[in-house]
Amino acid sequence: MLKTTIVILAIASSVGTIAQAADREIKVDDRLDASAETLTDMMSASDHGIPHDLLDKAKCVVVVPGMKKAGFILGAKYGRGFAACRHAGGTRWSAPAAIQVEGGSVGFQIGASETDVILLVMNDGGMRHLLADKLTLGGEATVAAGPIGRDASAQTDAMMNAEMLSYSRSRGLFAGVSLEGATLHADGETNKELYGRDSTNREILTGDYKTLRSAVRFERALNRESPVRE
Repeated sequence: MLKTTIVILAIASSVGTIAQAADREIKVDDRLDASAETLTDMMSASDHGIPHDLLDKAKCVVVVPGMKKAGFILGAKYGRGFAACRHAGGTRWSAPAAIQVEGGSVGFQIGASETDVILLVMNDGGMRHLLADKLTLGGEATVAAGPIGRDASAQTDAMMNAEMLSYSRSRGLFAGVSLEGATLHADGETNKELYGRDSTNREILTGDYKTLRSAVRFERALNRESPVRE
């Protein structure tokens, strides 16, 4: 039994290591473009998309394109993406800050998939957690599966106590993704590559960082789906 457990843990560890190595090969510019495409696609999915009025109420948005998930008894999740927050007064979106999502689950599951994930940060409490160096979804920050469709937001009174609403678009054998227990933290390596210096997510999301040329498509997608107030 102990030997079997050790083998399973080794498989789960290998899955995470391989996913991270492959993800590092993807250029930052490509991840930003993929994030823009993911946001546009998941917002415009007809009656199955994210309600625009929920996005309009969100303090921040986190987009993780193609989050990898693989499982053999123990599941592993890993993804890299970007967050943006509305500045005070809603006058503009912040420059993108790089984030990583990591986590695992235990259960009888065999398969592999890539899942696009969007988190809507709905209130000040959720934003405070996002600005921290690291948070556990479902732990420090409450997260609930968000409703879909144009009329779904009218039925979300019970969900509005959640600090974050999660959405996923899955391919492969997994029908969806649960982020309960996953950790979200700053991707310092990518932030340094983007801005040329060590930068915390708090500094980027609340400061005066200029949107880089590589992030213009992502910024345009945000402004198109949820225009800021002038």
